[in-house]
Amino acid sequence: MGKVDSIPMSHPDFLPTGRPVVGERRSYGELPPEKRLGVGVVGLHEGHTLLVALRTTGLCRAVAGCDLSEDKRGAAAESTSGLFVTDDYDQLLGREDVDIVAIYTPDSLHADQIVRAMDAGKHVICTKPLINDPAAIPALLEVAERTGKRLQVGQSTRFYEPFQRQRELFEQGVFGDVEVLDAHYNHRMDWYYEKSPWTVSDTHWAYLGLSHPVDLVRWYLGDIEVVHAVGTTTALGAKYGMKTPDAISVNLRAASGRIGRVLGNYGFHELPRARALIECFLMGDRGTSLARYPDLRFTYHDDRGVEIEEDFHHAMSGYYFRHELKGMHYGEFANYADSFARAILDGAPNSPDLKEGLQTVLVMRAIVESLESGQVISPKRLIG
Repeated sequence: MGKVDSIPMSHPDFLPTGRPVVGERRSYGELPPEKRLGVGVVGLHEGHTLLVALRTTGLCRAVAGCDLSEDKRGAAAESTSGLFVTDDYDQLLGREDVDIVAIYTPDSLHADQIVRAMDAGKHVICTKPLINDPAAIPALLEVAERTGKRLQVGQSTRFYEPFQRQRELFEQGVFGDVEVLDAHYNHRMDWYYEKSPWTVSDTHWAYLGLSHPVDLVRWYLGDIEVVHAVGTTTALGAKYGMKTPDAISVNLRAASGRIGRVLGNYGFHELPRARALIECFLMGDRGTSLARYPDLRFTYHDDRGVEIEEDFHHAMSGYYFRHELKGMHYGEFANYADSFARAILDGAPNSPDLKEGLQTVLVMRAIVESLESGQVISPKRLIG
């Protein structure tokens, strides 16, 4: 697409979606395919999910892919018609049809790849965790300020239907002010160690799995001032050689005085009928609600005290999962890609943006420091 201009939804280029109101998907508008923002995906393992998700978007299109693996490049080219593939990141960055670079590489590579993308004039989507070394923060803030390019953290949980519904009702005041937030991401991860062995040596579960519930706590409570974490290594973690805890419990207090709790256990035996993998239990002064993943269920009560459960399983599972196996993230990825494109086209804020993502990183760093020291830690604040 080249230069990205602001295009309001009233512009004649926007097409009617033709989609029914109930049970399809969230729509952020729709442009003719040739006018959609071009996305270049880097890291074609997890990034292949975005390539599939972009088939359903109205404002983005897949134009390029980059990976060191010839097999992954071949699979991506076969699945996505007309996709340019390369093992050279600079070659992808040099393409004029790439407006947004979407980064799904190992965590330790993110910071350098973000800087290079913005220097090349590209906006960025980066999967969570945004980075796992706070030392990179000054360089990221500098390049964003200098280039004017924007970043969307691929914080997929926010863009899943039950969590979107929870946020909508919160912003309408249905639950009042949040007083306590309880969020978790518990998931047995032997499969993850097998597919991504770098996770054992190159990062920490405080940055990996906890990035989901920590982001949820910050989304609702804002700046976090106090962090206290405890952790242990499970039998599964020990089997795969984890040197840091893979089960972590965290208490947090926000600047407002409100409190949150985060739990992540990546070595346990799951009870999926009893507890969803990710949950956000929001307790407000006017009401309480619970959003779940991968369940397509959202529970709350109305102003009469009647408990209501919205179950999107039959209506929307084909969009979010695209086949019978749950947990593939397609709908969430499509939602955050189009949400970001919508913000770029409108010149409007996007969320979570670079500064939000970096502040979440600083909370996660405080969790690591608390685990290592046994002390209560105050997360650092961003400068700039």
